[in-house]
Amino acid sequence: MAIVSVEDLTVAYGNHQVIKDLSFTINEGDFLVVVGENGVGKTTLVRALLGLIKPRSGEINIPTGIRIGYVPQFRNLDEEYPLSVRDFVSLNCRPRLIPWLSKKERARVDRLIRLTDLTRIADRPLGLASGGEKQRAYLAQALLQDPQLLILDESTASLDNEMKYELLDLVTRFQQNGLSVMFITHDWDLARNYGTRFLYMKPNGYEEGSIDELPQNGDQEEEK
Repeated sequence: MAIVSVEDLTVAYGNHQVIKDLSFTINEGDFLVVVGENGVGKTTLVRALLGLIKPRSGEINIPTGIRIGYVPQFRNLDEEYPLSVRDFVSLNCRPRLIPWLSKKERARVDRLIRLTDLTRIADRPLGLASGGEKQRAYLAQALLQDPQLLILDESTASLDNEMKYELLDLVTRFQQNGLSVMFITHDWDLARNYGTRFLYMKPNGYEEGSIDELPQNGDQEEEK
């Protein structure tokens, strides 16, 4: 089943065309890695998928009712950030007229805190958590709505190597149970280790395919 189908997508800011005639599909259970140098439109693509910007032409087809979770690039919250890890995760509960969670919502928050290995620090201020713990809190928050598609927007940037693999190992557990993942990254090793398919965005076009077709010289091209 196709979770996202993009056909001939063109996005521009004024006279500056960022994405031109881009087409790809994300199917149920895919782990799509999106790679490419800065300025080729990776973040613009995410914003278009989330409905934050309007394409100039082309189509983005997402079936009605498909829920999308989003994990941003690492944000080093101030140590004085007041919410506990549990309260931060709970922010993504369905908006309510009453200021407390239902029994069912509390149970779901607790389950995701457990699955993301945050139980030990659940009542600690999020500002005092490590970088990896903060990203797992963002992941738990994104998963709270039980999304069919999870978008990771450079979510491993600024994490050390061990934390990067821990976070993506965790994401893979959900992906193997049917969650579709779109992972924006500059790390070609992570792309090859975790992706099932790739989208390689370039200034003059794009490539896509199964992960074993990902160009081996991509990392070197990005360093030029």
